[in-house]
Amino acid sequence: MSIFEYNGSAVVAMVGKNCFAIASDRRLGVQLQTIATDFQRISRIHDKLFIALSGLATDAQTLYQRLVFRHKLYQLREERDMKPETFASLVSALLYEKRFGPYFCQPVIAGLGDDDQPFICTMDCLGAKELAKDFVVSGTASESLYGACESMFKPDMEPEELFETISQALLSSVDRDCLSGWGGHVYVVVEEKAALLGLHLCKGSSRNRSAKRQNGGAPPPLGRGFGAQG
Repeated sequence: MSIFEYNGSAVVAMVGKNCFAIASDRRLGVQLQTIATDFQRISRIHDKLFIALSGLATDAQTLYQRLVFRHKLYQLREERDMKPETFASLVSALLYEKRFGPYFCQPVIAGLGDDDQPFICTMDCLGAKELAKDFVVSGTASESLYGACESMFKPDMEPEELFETISQALLSSVDRDCLSGWGGHVYVVVEEKAALLGLHLCKGSSRNRSAKRQNGGAPPPLGRGFGAQG
């Protein structure tokens, strides 16, 4: 078993019309043994920028703390938040810096850039970026996520439709992967207020599982990205 599959994960980001959604499963395991069912892989860098880290959970926690540190230094020096493109370059450089002893993580970055245009990308553990205009996936369920997203994705979706699409793509994909599952977290960020549109995925059999929408939620606060329930 690859070290990237040790804890299991499923992460996907998808773009809509002046909005984006990012989703992950809730399972933390040690190979086939489930350790926790409320694990948070998605973290907020600022109101319009989110990152999800699949792969080895301990390396993900370490990498996330270093990224928070770098972003706070940027805020102090520049007196503004980092753009998604700039943050993606930061993550890529940080990963490549450790290429001889890499972090076993595969980041998925999603944010709203200039004119509130959505930006999504993913990269490997060495920082090689993969940009996309529709969706990006990562984790042990990536193969089934690719298939589900390719069949369900439509360009210029409104936030409500985007929420439903990414939720159902995640649910159908984790049902086909024994290393991820137990529901999920989904965050939809819109241009007007860049706030959480809502979301919690029910646990249960695949026949009865569905996406439940909760309005007015808040994104996970900075520094509570991993191991804390969002």
